[in-house]
Amino acid sequence: MSANKWRHAVSTGGSAANKGPSPAKPPSFAPAARPRAAAPEASRPAWAGGKLLRYAVVLAALLAYPAVASSFFTFQIGAQSLILGIIALSLAFLAGYGGMVSLSQMTVAGIAGYVMAIFGHSAVSQISMEWPWWLASLLAVLLAVGTATLIGIVSVRTDGIYTIMITLAIGVAMFYLAQQNYTVFNGFQGFSSIFPPRFGTLDLRDPVPFYYLSLFFALLSYAAVKYIVRTPFGIALQGTRDNARRMRALGFNVAAHRVAAHAFAGLLAGIGGVLLVWYNARISPGTIGTSALINILIIAVIGGLRHPLGAFIGALAFVLLQNFAIDMIDRERFNLIIGGAFLLILVFSPDGLLGLWHRVRGLLRPARKQ
Repeated sequence: MSANKWRHAVSTGGSAANKGPSPAKPPSFAPAARPRAAAPEASRPAWAGGKLLRYAVVLAALLAYPAVASSFFTFQIGAQSLILGIIALSLAFLAGYGGMVSLSQMTVAGIAGYVMAIFGHSAVSQISMEWPWWLASLLAVLLAVGTATLIGIVSVRTDGIYTIMITLAIGVAMFYLAQQNYTVFNGFQGFSSIFPPRFGTLDLRDPVPFYYLSLFFALLSYAAVKYIVRTPFGIALQGTRDNARRMRALGFNVAAHRVAAHAFAGLLAGIGGVLLVWYNARISPGTIGTSALINILIIAVIGGLRHPLGAFIGALAFVLLQNFAIDMIDRERFNLIIGGAFLLILVFSPDGLLGLWHRVRGLLRPARKQ
């Protein structure tokens, strides 16, 4: 048989006479169909594994807290921890999910507080414009978002220590501007008698109503962060945190995602700033001083930067130390207690108190059967 006839026979299968008996087909090694496996643990809903029950217990405890606590613990400890936790949550969102450590979150909150004092009601009647509280608070939050967006535009093209230094410089510049400007910010005296609104017989200046007001916005902020980080934007933001160069190669606008993250963090900080000025009933340059900027970082690190709940745990620990450390040491040496606690947590648990809790719970949990 010639080569051409051979190729023709192979391509057409040849005649039945020439083919002879067909060889047996090799056995198939395709795996048999198996039943679909259960969904992995990571893809199960948030309420799986008793999480819903834990959330319900925590929420019930927070709601019942004023009934068992004194006015001092309700207002000075509870409300203050929730407010500082909201501001620290804005930093935890930027650092934990965006990889951007910003020291200007207290500056953004302070701007919201100053807007409330300037456009709302205060004892400095020659400066305050006495707008309705709802209009002044809305403007305060909007300007806080705008300020955070501008800070993001300036700082997002840097990384690491450069971001920290830029945001610290912005915070220090704002401090000196408020301290030296008397026409708008009333200098080092600031503003006083900035009270939350009253609704008929309900006075939000009372400890219990103000606690529930702070709790409402704290829960709303926490839920917003938990939702945002699960959206496509939040997932992409975490991708820029892990590998910005790869995200750029995939076509993502890394700078735009980071600026948007700053804007959202500014929303949280603005809400916290309005509550903070209502809590203190005043605002001054000391509210946004260097120590206040660093305190927010300390709170976020103590609780755990990678955990939204850690911001509130760190705020509670900070407030408790702030109020009761003077019983153990002189007031002038209060920062020694804060610094010592900060160093101990960093040494034994870089992921904060919440990370330490997860480690301890993992060690105590009995080994699962293989």
